[in-house]
Amino acid sequence: MAQTLLQNHILRLAAGERLFSAGEPGETMYIVQSGQVRVFTGTGDNATTLAVMGKGEFFGEMSLLEGTPRTVSAEALEGAELIEINSAAFDRMVHSNVEIAVRMIRKLAVRVGEAESRLEVLSMEAARQRPTAPAPAEPARPASRPTQPRLLAESPDRGETVFLLTRDEVLLGRYDPVTETQPEVDLTVLDTKKSVSRRHARISASKGSWFLREEPGALSGTFLNGTRLVSGRPVEVHDGDVVGIGALRLLFRL
Repeated sequence: MAQTLLQNHILRLAAGERLFSAGEPGETMYIVQSGQVRVFTGTGDNATTLAVMGKGEFFGEMSLLEGTPRTVSAEALEGAELIEINSAAFDRMVHSNVEIAVRMIRKLAVRVGEAESRLEVLSMEAARQRPTAPAPAEPARPASRPTQPRLLAESPDRGETVFLLTRDEVLLGRYDPVTETQPEVDLTVLDTKKSVSRRHARISASKGSWFLREEPGALSGTFLNGTRLVSGRPVEVHDGDVVGIGALRLLFRL
């Protein structure tokens, strides 16, 4: 983005300063130049952090494009410098540099795809939960699927974090505050370096085994016992294997 177009749109926030609140009119988007901005819902003790935006990340673009009210709140975690972009500034930037529009379209396309995938998962889950007629009793037999697995993560400040894999297919990644997409294994809090993509990888059960597959577009790599996976190609995982997601290391246990 050309500095000459943005120099009059710099917004500086002090630590703890509120940028906007849920329900307020929204006609601008923001790009973080420095510092960190917390995006959250609720108030006081009931506030829930959805994401922490760092340098280079943008948010609020749906309000810019559609003029809809804010669905979340945002405040600076530390002294922050943002670029505030309204519709007039956005139009000037697009006409000055078409690449800006192309980048936003690509980002929005990814977010739409994530939202559609999330809706598909929810639809499948709802279908599985619909009541069905009881089946005739039959002798007990071993389950065809493996024991419910879990992923274990260790961090100096949070200790051990356990992620139970309660579905036959789970998504590993970070929360997306724009599409409000939350993966089943949400690594947002643990991934302080933001090395994990929003939709990074999947673990799924098939014919009594579990498989790890990297999602298309994951940038920082997915590893199994130190070996990098080929994107889109599933690899079987076993008890005790170490799964690398970006900079994080998770222990797979049955």
